[in-house]
Amino acid sequence: MPSMDNESSNVSQAEEIKVQANEAFKAHKYGQAIDLYTQAIELNSQNAVYWANRAFAHTKLEEYGSAMQDATKAIEVDPKYSKGYYRRGAAYLAMGKFKEALKDFQQVKKICPNDPDATKKLKECEKAVMKLKFEEAISVPESERRFVADSIDYHSIGTSPRSSSMPTQVGIAAVAVAFVAVLAMMLGAAAATMVAAVVVVVLGTWWWGGSTGKVEPQYSGAKIEGDVVTLDFVKKMMDDFKNQKCLHKRYAFQTVLQMRKMLRSQPSLVDINVPDGSHFTVCGDVHGQFYDLINIFELNGLPSEENPYLFNGDFVDRGSFSVEVILTLFALKCMCPSAIYLARGNHESRSMNKIYGFEGEVRSKLSEKFVELFAEVFCCLPLAHVINQKVFVVHGGLFSVDGVKLSDIKAIDRFCEPPEEGLMCELLWSDPQPFPGRGPSKRGVGLSFGADVTRKFLQDNNLDLIVRSHEVKDEGYEIEHDGKLITIFSAPNYCDQMGNKGAYIRFEAPDLKPNIVTFSAVPHPDVKPMAYANNFLRMFQ
Repeated sequence: MPSMDNESSNVSQAEEIKVQANEAFKAHKYGQAIDLYTQAIELNSQNAVYWANRAFAHTKLEEYGSAMQDATKAIEVDPKYSKGYYRRGAAYLAMGKFKEALKDFQQVKKICPNDPDATKKLKECEKAVMKLKFEEAISVPESERRFVADSIDYHSIGTSPRSSSMPTQVGIAAVAVAFVAVLAMMLGAAAATMVAAVVVVVLGTWWWGGSTGKVEPQYSGAKIEGDVVTLDFVKKMMDDFKNQKCLHKRYAFQTVLQMRKMLRSQPSLVDINVPDGSHFTVCGDVHGQFYDLINIFELNGLPSEENPYLFNGDFVDRGSFSVEVILTLFALKCMCPSAIYLARGNHESRSMNKIYGFEGEVRSKLSEKFVELFAEVFCCLPLAHVINQKVFVVHGGLFSVDGVKLSDIKAIDRFCEPPEEGLMCELLWSDPQPFPGRGPSKRGVGLSFGADVTRKFLQDNNLDLIVRSHEVKDEGYEIEHDGKLITIFSAPNYCDQMGNKGAYIRFEAPDLKPNIVTFSAVPHPDVKPMAYANNFLRMFQ
């Protein structure tokens, strides 16, 4: 009898804790919710709801690997519990695993055949899989793929052809064709051919004669004079962006192409030298939050040779001003290469951009050709930086094996989409863990590594500190692993719902002691995060 009483007490207590966890979840305190759901599970592990709810909280923290594990456990506890499949399908979807997600939503539909929400999500998932299959069918092998950057001449983009409208030109061309046809009937084919040749030359000269590449006179935005990106251009462009104005495609192409040329010449691991008496600022994820990026510059000054920055990846996606962010960072780099350094994050990739909004935003604000161009440029971004041979800066984290040297990172062929395993993958995706050793990634990609792994990597490479990003933190930063690892995150109130602060680190040479500055979110125009994201993914937000 006592054991039955204890069991009943545990079940009752678990329910009370679940209620507390639900409240924490509603308050967007997802880490606290996870801890509370864990307590409930420890008291009663046979309740599928607890597992599914914890999976949902993991999803909110982008811990998709953990979400899949918890959802799978919910299914094991109760194979007829539809939310188990639903949560796992959502986690698969967030990782771009559409085919796996489809299987789970088919199961949801089977369990709940009359649920309109399940029907809607299944249809959207089927569309996504069909689109994926189509893209795979028409894809060009990597060995045969040509760079879209090589096909772009930004000098020709402007009033070409002339300033008249295309319908007018088409109409005139049609009249010319009709004129030649009449001549053919009146004078014969030979004479008509001679006249046609003259018409083609005159019409062609008129049509394309105005193709000087000059920008339309009605465009009043930021302009690059010649080939040099200046501070005046950058300031004007940023002001235009703040007022939700667009940059002319000519100057956008010019900026991105110059950036590509510059990045292709850089190594995969970049060494940065900060002279004694000088300072250097490291920022974490920005995620398309342009107005918070501008706030960083207002707090800490614009990038310059005297005020250099490193932005540590994940410039784009989720936030709906990613185009403004990336063009600003690229223009600053073109203006003064030593004023700003840029590292690749896991979101500088096709697979992430396709799901989390950047691809849709680029297509909406620029063009399809820019989608391909940005994908090419992202493959040129360096993977890591070392400041004064002492501070190692990387977006994600460390490796599944010991003994990795800085020379191994420099030797990585980074000019590709990130692989699903190996050094490059782990640099972009891995996370620290509070206990020693290594463990599976809570994201489902990369791994988790402990303080002992951090310590050994630093010792092997004669380094003092690791700075990484990749994870939202309540205060904008977190110091871990006996003070040897700092996570820095620069997107405050992430996705307009997390309530976190943003932060950046300011290092002073020669001691390079990290001075962490935190800041709060600033207002932005009423465009919601994920506004351009994959339609299917938005259904789960």
